[in-house]
Amino acid sequence: MNESLKRFLSGVVYVALLIFATYYSDKGYSFYLLFGIFMIIAIYEFCQLIHLNKIAPILIGTAAFTLATQFKTNQTNDALLLIATLFVSLKCLLLLFNSKKEKFNTLSKYVYTIGYVILPFIIITKIPFSYNEYKPKIIISIFILIWTNDTFAYIVGKSIGKHKLIEKISPKKTIEGFIGGILFSIIAGILISKFYFQPKPNYLITSIVIWTISAIIIGIFSTLGDLIESKFKRIAGVKDSGNIMPGHGGILDRLDSIIFVAPFVYLFYQILYYVS
Repeated sequence: MNESLKRFLSGVVYVALLIFATYYSDKGYSFYLLFGIFMIIAIYEFCQLIHLNKIAPILIGTAAFTLATQFKTNQTNDALLLIATLFVSLKCLLLLFNSKKEKFNTLSKYVYTIGYVILPFIIITKIPFSYNEYKPKIIISIFILIWTNDTFAYIVGKSIGKHKLIEKISPKKTIEGFIGGILFSIIAGILISKFYFQPKPNYLITSIVIWTISAIIIGIFSTLGDLIESKFKRIAGVKDSGNIMPGHGGILDRLDSIIFVAPFVYLFYQILYYVS
């Protein structure tokens, strides 16, 4: 079996599993299970990248994920969770643009593992719940926007890309591809708001605005998430975070965008909630 076919088949299995477990989930249980498994694998892969013993982070992640998904949390706890995640996200951005050779001490390794991997997975599980009701269309739409951004950033960049985005970290990414990915994500967001959610006529403009802003947020931060994971891999001196998905690498390679996007999208939705 050639590499392209393996990549295609593993991609189809991944997308089908994600959509089935998310959309056909009774009160989110299969969604929780799938992303709990994804999180454990991602922790394992990330610990390999930063040379951290895996046992304690996996136990911490499993316990935190179980508590967060099986027991109701109040708004204060959710706010603290979001603030902690955004703090580490900022730390990751500083790491991305730091040209000095980085060395992580044990404390930093745990901070990155918890704030860059574990907490974002917990936030992902909170996004599709609105007014205590599970709405899988929200998380599926976010993935559609991420896939749209990735696909068209690649197509536009390969077609007309001339100016490198951050060449030292990801030589193939271009400014033209970055802009193209966001523009096509906005188009996808408008189509999602109009045809997938089918809002009432008097709410159509509001829905389009919300999903347009969501598309811009996702386009920007999914690209940054991909670059940040590339930075960790470059520091580790490896091409992929793992090999669980033939032709694609590891779970962290597939979910690097969503785990970095999640806190910013969740923040946007919380702002919408309080404004409304």
